[in-house]
Amino acid sequence: MSSLSDPEQPRPHPPHGEHGRPPSGAERWASYKKSPFLPACVLIFILAAAAALFAASYTYSMANPTPHDIPTAVTGEPDAARRSAFVGAMEKALDAQLDLKHYATRADARQAIDEQRAFAVLDVRDKGARVELDLSSASGVSVAQVFQEAAPVVSKKTGVPVTVKDLNPLQKGDPRGLAIFYISLAAVIIGFVGAIQLSVHARGLNPAERIAFTIVYALFGGFAVAAVVDWGLGALDLPFVESWLILALTMFSCGMVFTMFNTFFHRWAMIPTWGLLVLVGNPASGGAVAPPLLPTFLGRLGQWLPPGASVNAQHTAVYFQGHQHAFPFLVLAGWAVVSSGLFWFWRHKHPGGRGTQPLHAAAV
Repeated sequence: MSSLSDPEQPRPHPPHGEHGRPPSGAERWASYKKSPFLPACVLIFILAAAAALFAASYTYSMANPTPHDIPTAVTGEPDAARRSAFVGAMEKALDAQLDLKHYATRADARQAIDEQRAFAVLDVRDKGARVELDLSSASGVSVAQVFQEAAPVVSKKTGVPVTVKDLNPLQKGDPRGLAIFYISLAAVIIGFVGAIQLSVHARGLNPAERIAFTIVYALFGGFAVAAVVDWGLGALDLPFVESWLILALTMFSCGMVFTMFNTFFHRWAMIPTWGLLVLVGNPASGGAVAPPLLPTFLGRLGQWLPPGASVNAQHTAVYFQGHQHAFPFLVLAGWAVVSSGLFWFWRHKHPGGRGTQPLHAAAV
């Protein structure tokens, strides 16, 4: 029989030793921080706050659209007293300020509509005895709607006959003018969700490979969205190549935005991505509610964010062909270049990648 002093004999644990005493508060906290319960508890509060902010952002922006400064072209009699009375009554009915700009001819005013520098044309005829109101539903159906509702009221109040005409009606498959907002929203969401999936399922991608795959899924995704909406559903008659490339650029920009945030915030990168693109970017994009009906700050900010730039470029491509602006493309390209540049410069901080060292043979 082995003695108690045999070194091979296991020693009994002391009843009141290190494992016998209850853990201290500091030890419990250290263990809690290493457990999955801490991030789970943090997520409870983050998701609750995100739900409230999501509801507040969209409700504040779009539940009760109110006109503010509406760019309006004026032709005809610039000094007519009845014109001034009509404009004043229109502003009172709209509860908004008309940002008036006079044009020498109706053709010049129509050019302003096509270049999206005006949302309507007031053509004053016969020394203010009658007014022709030209709207552009394609410029913003919500703005056209408030003008159309106010015109009969103002005509009755001022005694000035008003003729209303829609210069740029919406396409038959998109009577409410929301299809462009929906396809841009799809590009934004799939853009950063694709980057999230790459970070989860293709974590070992090196930086150049990650950017390359983001470009590829953006091209495929943009093509799929345009093909379904145009060829499949017939909701919009798209200028296919231009619309496809706008969607692809949107997806790539949003994908690289998440990749950039993932470089700096790692597992919490979804929070700034969601805040920038969904909580602020989408409701401020002008896709569901035209910019003149958004809160002023949001209407201006939205054009500098990827969702607003995407809606702006797509809207012009579909309804104002030949009058495309460089600004929305510069915004999308700027976000793509800055996000990609920051990710590349600090790529060593990104949680993904497999390194560039050659793999060693397994030991025998």
